Amino acid sequence: MNRISLLGFLGLLGLLGLVTGNTGFYGFFGFFAFFGWVKIRPDERFQANLGRAAKNAFFAGMALFPIIVVWAALGSFEVAYSVGFAANFVIQHLVFTLSLVWLERGGGGL
Repeated sequence: MNRISLLGFLGLLGLLGLVTGNTGFYGFFGFFAFFGWVKIRPDERFQANLGRAAKNAFFAGMALFPIIVVWAALGSFEVAYSVGFAANFVIQHLVFTLSLVWLERGGGGL
């Protein structure tokens, strides 16, 4: 079993949207897509691609953080904190997932 597929269990957090009525939790249903990786054999190439995808996500978060800090300093701190935290979380996970899919399909150069 590929351990990256265990991230699919984070999709269960989307059920909180049904219980609490907070539609912000529905985005967690996207984590169910990680269950698609359960049959991928984690060989050396996959491990290298996983590292590259994690690197891309890390740098995306590092690029977004100063933007959020400037937004918080110049505007409303509460809005920048809540929206910026969510945006950073979403963008890092999207960059990671899209990079990993692209690299596993034969892409390179990232």
